[in-house]
This record gives sequence, C-alpha cells and structure tokens, in this order.
Amino acid sequence: MTVGRTLFCNKVLLPTGWASDVSIAIDAAGDITDIPPTTARQAQTERAAGPVVPAIANLHSHAFQRAMAGLAEISGAGEDSFWTWREAMYRLVGQLSPDDMETVATKLYMELLQGGFGRVVEFHYLHHGPDGVPYDDPAETSLRIIRAAQASGIGLTHLPVFYARSGFGGQLPKDGQRPFVHDVERFLALLERLKTECAGVDAKLGFAIHSLRAATPDEMKALLDAETTGGPIHIHVAEQEREVEDCLAWSGRRPVEWMLDELPVDRRWCAIHATHMTPFETRRLALSGAVAGLCPATEANLGDGIFPATDFAGAGGVYGIGTDSHVATSVAEELRLLEYGQRLRDRRRNRLTAGPGSSVGRTIFEAASEGGARAAGFDAGGIRIGARADLVVRAERQPFIAAATGEQILDRWLFALGQDAVRDVMVAGRWVVKDGRHERQDEIDHAFEKVLRRLR
Repeated sequence: MTVGRTLFCNKVLLPTGWASDVSIAIDAAGDITDIPPTTARQAQTERAAGPVVPAIANLHSHAFQRAMAGLAEISGAGEDSFWTWREAMYRLVGQLSPDDMETVATKLYMELLQGGFGRVVEFHYLHHGPDGVPYDDPAETSLRIIRAAQASGIGLTHLPVFYARSGFGGQLPKDGQRPFVHDVERFLALLERLKTECAGVDAKLGFAIHSLRAATPDEMKALLDAETTGGPIHIHVAEQEREVEDCLAWSGRRPVEWMLDELPVDRRWCAIHATHMTPFETRRLALSGAVAGLCPATEANLGDGIFPATDFAGAGGVYGIGTDSHVATSVAEELRLLEYGQRLRDRRRNRLTAGPGSSVGRTIFEAASEGGARAAGFDAGGIRIGARADLVVRAERQPFIAAATGEQILDRWLFALGQDAVRDVMVAGRWVVKDGRHERQDEIDHAFEKVLRRLR
C-alpha cells in the first residue's frame, strides 16, 4: 500500500508558476492534499533532490510497436511511406504472443517513466491471435496491458480500439488486420468486461475508434449510442495525405471536416495526429474542445507531415503529446521536435510561445500537461490539490539544471538535456524511478532482450 508522505521542494512548478520552498502533502491513495509554503524543510519530510515538475500523460501509445523500433529503416524497392511501414508492422503482429506483448509493454512503460511521463493512454487494437481467432478470454491482451502497467508502476488509461474495416465505404479487412477486428456487439461486451478490471486496479477506461476508414458511419453511431464507459474517446484522423484523398473520394469531405460534421466531438474527444487540415478545419477542431494528440517523433519517422500547431494554439486549441510507435520515449524529445517542426516549416524561431518574453519550454510543457490530462480522462493537469501525485524531479547535480533559474529549468531540459535531466519519478505518491533507474530495471530489460532475440 502507498504510504502518505510530505515532499519538500526547493523549486516546484505549480499552475501559478515556479515556487520556492513548498511542501507537497500526499495521502495514502497517492493524491495531493495540500501544498503549503514553508520557510524550511521540516524534519519529518522528504526532500526532492532537484526542481519538481508534473509527470505528464503520454496520450497515444501502441505498446507492442516498441519491439520494431529501428527495424523499419531499410529502404524498399519503391518509395517508402506510412503504408509500406504498416506492412512491416503487420508482420510483427503475426509473431507476438500475449506473453511477448506483456513483456514489451512493461519495458516500454519503464522507459516512458524514465523519460518523464507518469501515465500512458494505451490505444489498444491488437485483440486476437495472429489468425484473427479470439483468445479463450476475449480480454486477454487488454489484461496483459493492465498487468504491464502494474508491473512498471505507470498510470494507465486504457482505450480498447474498435476496428472493423480496411478502408472508407466499409471495405472488408485484409489478412494482416484480422487480429484487430471486432463487430459492434463483441466490442461492447469487451468494454463491459473491462470496466470491472480497470476499476480494480485504478485504471481509467475509455475507448477508441481506430479511424474513419476502419468503421462505417453506422458502426460508429452504434458504438457512441451504446457505450457507457464515461471515459475519453480517441480516433486517428487525417494522418496521411492519401487518407484525405480517399475520404474526399468517399464522402466529398476531408476527414476532420467529416468527423466534426457527423460525430459528437467535444472535450471528451482526442483527435490523434490531425496533421492535414485546412485553416478552416484547424479553427473548427480548436473550437470543438477536442484535444489534438500529437506524436512528433513518430510523425517524422513515418513522413506524415507537420501539424499546424501555431495556428491551432492561436485559435485556442488544446494539444498534448504521445509517443505512438515509440521510436522515442521521452517528454523532451517529443516536445523539442514539436517546436522544431514549426521552426523548420516557418523558417523562424520560438514559434509556440505565450507571447513576448515567454519561455517556449514552459509554454509547450504546460500545454502538453493540460492536454495530456484531458485526453487521459482528467479535468486538469499540473501539481494541484486533488490531483494525483505524479511528479518528476530534475537532476540538480546536472550543471545545466543546477545553474538554471525559473523558466530556464524547462528550456534547459527540453532543448539542451533531454532524458538525462530526469532523476526521480513518482506516480500516485510512490517512487518508481530513483536516480534514473527503475526499481525493476534489470529484470525488465532481461525479459525484453529475450523477446527481441526470438522475434525475426
């Protein structure tokens, strides 16, 4: 059981800004109960060994894909694209057992913690065996994800994914997609089963529709009318230019336009990628209240394109970050690439800021904290009374951090140091990473290596 504690912080990032000499009181359930200012560390309190910031939620993960990171970088006979990468991913799916999935997910979740994340939103569509036959327990792979989160100590928002079609207009699924496929009735039964499982381990439950091309309008409507999770709803949308072209050919509308016209999109929703939008779609998505789920490292790796983040944020849009296919696993790498993508497109510096004199690092970090919390099913992010005690301690012995003041702490972390600046990580009041190492690191690494050696 988690023991209540009080953590004394010389420097801590609160929703109101940086504060000095603050205590964070945490109850036995892992929630923050008080944040009083103090003049000195009290004898019975712990001391954070460096500046403290919130551990943000990673809003988009396909955990099993961590096993193929670095293995799809061989040039093919023709032009390589997202669609050729997808075929390599299908081949990996054909080799993974439930045991393998649990091992890979546990390793990934450990790495995400070490990268500064405190929660993962698992967009989980690998439901069945390689031949598409459901396991004896239809919830088998979801249960493995839950076990991996427990083993690593990361917070979990679990999103089983509805996937039934291979293209717009209700095209039948292809062979490589058989492990993903459900009908509406079986999928709703899975959600009902997982309500109990998630409640038992304090995980959030929502659901996802894989994409507009993976479900018919009638199937999407039936799900939205019948589901009772009350959790977040996520969907891939407008990731690829070909997807936009196919949607136009099918409906006469672009994907984000169709989604906003036909689905009840609001603050409960997260639009994953949303890379290819017109200015009008960008403003509409921002005004809908939906979170834009951005995965800059994966989007760069797959050649997706660059999300219009400056325009979206300028219209009041809320965004967060995820690591998707997990070619990267750190907060710093995703946020740095998000900002750099805007700079490369615009050929200007300091694009995502709150105005003259504001810190880019703080602007994008706080935006990702807020957007990640909402996409994970929480009202707000940050270190505040009533929130989970999900905290990251920066490494004060690192010269860049030791010499930094105020806003420089985040700018140094995100644009100069990356993962090296993460020292300790607390999730729900419990330390799971200390001095850069996970409590079960050797055991998890050894099991992961065995899986990689067996996979072709």
